[in-house]
Amino acid sequence: MIKDLLGNDSAGHDWWHIFRVVNSANKICSEEGGDPFIVELAAWLHDIADHKFHDGDDLAGPREARKWMESKGIEEKIIKGVEIIIKEVSFKGADVDTPMSTIEGKIVQDADRLDAIGAVGIARTFAYGGSRDRLMYDPEIHPEMHNDFESYKKSTAPTINHFYEKLLLLKDRMNTETGKKMALDRHQYMEGFLEQFYSEWEGEV
Repeated sequence: MIKDLLGNDSAGHDWWHIFRVVNSANKICSEEGGDPFIVELAAWLHDIADHKFHDGDDLAGPREARKWMESKGIEEKIIKGVEIIIKEVSFKGADVDTPMSTIEGKIVQDADRLDAIGAVGIARTFAYGGSRDRLMYDPEIHPEMHNDFESYKKSTAPTINHFYEKLLLLKDRMNTETGKKMALDRHQYMEGFLEQFYSEWEGEV
């Protein structure tokens, strides 16, 4: 179902994004504990109806996930556990706290954020920016540390700004020790990429 729904997306939220998040979530869960069934189910469903592709409706995901789980006869306790993870998982702005209520939620959030950084994160960021007709970079447009979800959702800033508005912040916002360790190399890779990017932009290399 998820593969059919997201398989042809070209903006970085495709089937393979889900696949990677599930793998990372399972790895973190094996180290950190939590209910592995809830972790994996929430990882599979976390982008079932992402607000970015549903007119900014941040309740579309939990609503669609609930409908699907109910159709499969999944017990209400598990549905509620997955539903709250999907409600809470998204990044909502640099100055907006996004705490997770459960260890399972912390694991899924870490796994989702790992896929937003590093080499894959860079590729996904530019894919999404291109899909939204955003400039790659404009040195006259400065990053904005959004303090509410609405302003974050409405941002049309160049793609490079997104590194400062979100990606470079994620290393220090990981919930689990395993997530923190996994984020370190990816964060350093992004720093190296930006250094190279600016050097090429200025014609220095």
